Amino acid sequence: MPEGAADPAWLLEGFAQSLTGQADATVEAYARDVGAFVTWAQRGGLVGPGEVDRLLLRRYLAYLSTRRYARRSIARKAAALRRYFAWLSRRQVIGNDPSARLSAPAGEARLPRVLSRSEAARLLDGPDGAARERARPGGPQAEAVQLRDDAVLELLYGSGLRVGELCGLGAGGLDMAGKTVTVWGKGSKQRRVPMNAPTVRALEAWMERGRSHLAGPQTPEGALLVNRRGRRLSPRDVRRILDRRASAPTHPHALRHSFATHLLDGGADLRVVQELLGHSSLQTTQIYTHVSKERLIGVYGRTHPRA
Repeated sequence: MPEGAADPAWLLEGFAQSLTGQADATVEAYARDVGAFVTWAQRGGLVGPGEVDRLLLRRYLAYLSTRRYARRSIARKAAALRRYFAWLSRRQVIGNDPSARLSAPAGEARLPRVLSRSEAARLLDGPDGAARERARPGGPQAEAVQLRDDAVLELLYGSGLRVGELCGLGAGGLDMAGKTVTVWGKGSKQRRVPMNAPTVRALEAWMERGRSHLAGPQTPEGALLVNRRGRRLSPRDVRRILDRRASAPTHPHALRHSFATHLLDGGADLRVVQELLGHSSLQTTQIYTHVSKERLIGVYGRTHPRA
């Protein structure tokens, strides 16, 4: 057996195929995490999952801590192992589930970076008027790239889309008259999200004057956003757009964070924001209330004369 390859007794391919209804990134992460554990276990002489006990799993999590993995990463790996051994138990491949109630350190409660309103405006609008026209690069393809970038940023901030949802958009999901976009979120859940007027204008400009200059024979049918090679836009392409347009390092997900926080700052109901973001749990959305409180405290500290 090649070095690092898992014995078929571990049923890793079957486990990966069992992860239906999960986002592609989640499937890849879980398969990778379980595969790393199996490699570690095989180095210790184990030949199959039936030899794994709770003590071994605890030793593995401790090993990850010594390797300086972040607590959040270890928590995710523990969740993958629980999912894996529960699946083996249901299939009666193993007798008892050694991962039952396996605890792992909770992930850090890190608050997401949020753009200020002025930062968001500078990112989306850029130089205005004649200055923008002078800054526009020459040639129809270069103009198409700029129109596409405008549409991407407006969708991320104006509708709060995940990057994966953005890249998977099809032209058929747009309702320009109704100002909504239909996206497929995590767990293959569909939701309809409103678009604001600047987003609609940016999309109309891209589809009318830009897309035809980038699309080609290799373009997937119906793909809304494409790169310079005519292929469907990828998350890496989106990160490059932010690298070009942002004045400071900005992750694409920061626009989604900013979308949610600015809505709550403006008085939006938490459950409405939950629906817009496509969160299955209100608890996930509540992190943005903490962000808003932090922002309010910061404003208070900077502006109140006795703060």
